[in-house]
Amino acid sequence: MVKAIVTVVGIDRTGIIARVSTLLYENNVNILDISQTVMSEYFTMVMLCDVGSSSVSFSELKKQLEQLGSEMALSIRIQHEEIFDAMHAVN
Repeated sequence: MVKAIVTVVGIDRTGIIARVSTLLYENNVNILDISQTVMSEYFTMVMLCDVGSSSVSFSELKKQLEQLGSEMALSIRIQHEEIFDAMHAVN
């Protein structure tokens, strides 16, 4: 299993979860856990995903997510779990 963190931030509107999860599904990425909330008009979501069986490379998946973010006026980022853990480690 190769884990990655997907973050999504932007103005809330219908279809965000559907569009992001559909893109992941189409690339054979499994969503392991998901947390989402709406703060005022801002939508935020964090997904823990298994990208180990992805049908595309990590860089291609990142490109597709960023393109979707651009189309939807959202910030969509993906990071390998190890990088995310290292950035947020408590010293």
